[in-house]
Amino acid sequence: MGPGPSEVSARVRAAAARPTLGHLDPAFQALMEEVKTGLAAVFRAPDHACIPLPGPGTAGMEAAMLNLLEPGDVAVVAVNGLFGGRMAEMAARAGAEVVRVEHEWGRPIEPERIEAALWARRAKVLALVHAETSTGALSDPGPLCALAREHGALTVVDCVTSLGGIAVDTAGWDADVVYAGTQKCLSAPPGLAPFAFGPRVREAVAARKSPCRTWLNDLSLLMSYWGGEGGRAYHHTAPVNAIYGLHEALTVLSEEGLEASFNRHRRMHEALASGVAALGLDFLVAKAHRLPQLNAVRVPDGIDEAMVQARMLDRFGLEIGAGVGVLKGQVWRIGLMGASASPRHVRMCLIALADALAAQGCKVSIADALAAADAQL
Repeated sequence: MGPGPSEVSARVRAAAARPTLGHLDPAFQALMEEVKTGLAAVFRAPDHACIPLPGPGTAGMEAAMLNLLEPGDVAVVAVNGLFGGRMAEMAARAGAEVVRVEHEWGRPIEPERIEAALWARRAKVLALVHAETSTGALSDPGPLCALAREHGALTVVDCVTSLGGIAVDTAGWDADVVYAGTQKCLSAPPGLAPFAFGPRVREAVAARKSPCRTWLNDLSLLMSYWGGEGGRAYHHTAPVNAIYGLHEALTVLSEEGLEASFNRHRRMHEALASGVAALGLDFLVAKAHRLPQLNAVRVPDGIDEAMVQARMLDRFGLEIGAGVGVLKGQVWRIGLMGASASPRHVRMCLIALADALAAQGCKVSIADALAAADAQL
């Protein structure tokens, strides 16, 4: 129950264990088409090319920056946590001039500050994080993408922690690139980065003056394999069994329904939040901007946060995440993602957390915490 990977269901594990087909086998190619259709549905991106890149969510981030940016380009990057900062670093490695728009960690991205940066510079790309995994803060990409369009900039939206847990509305936002990871709310094993890119991206990639600095995730090369028009050309040996797992995870999500999944994540968050409050703990992020699937809980004064994590893992077999960057030692990051967003997980987490706090002298009531959570379930 940390910031990822989430638990993988028995169905997805079984699918990933099926006999391996060749990556150009006709049966596997048929499954590839189903994966593309499933990703388009969950991304809400009917006019985008939707494919899974080999690698974790970070591969999606790198592919976006290295395909869109060349030396001399300007990239405006909203930074309100660790992963916004990582986007800025990757844009710099692509040779771009990076304009970082800094925000306080734990707060959403402010359109007014982004607009000022776009007015000041002729940016080619605006990059932002929808669901900031380091803080649990949610930002609204819609107004930000609209600002980028006014200024002629392409948009890159990191949806690694959001996809499957809250609405990702690529078409509604008019976003150019969105990417995610399989190991969060999709509850598939890590190792693939679902990636969607629209027509403006294809035009920008075709107009590059220099070759893309990544060969493996060069979109023009990748689509010779994933595009399927006129037959598929060999590009790389696809991670076949990981794609089996993603296919099953998308099937599971389709059977549940997107709105039902969003409601389940929200309900589990509300139960956990009520239980956490009953233990006397606070959240880092204001209620209006909290992610349901990534809960940043403040460490109380006088508590050794690492000892709490160690006791929860040793006594209950339950992992939660620590703070990173400027929040190191200040928060725990509790994930309610995919198969890990269940009443059983909420109750176990509250029991384990209360036990670990009591071991350090906190006066807490497991019964009160469970009663508060159950009232929301």
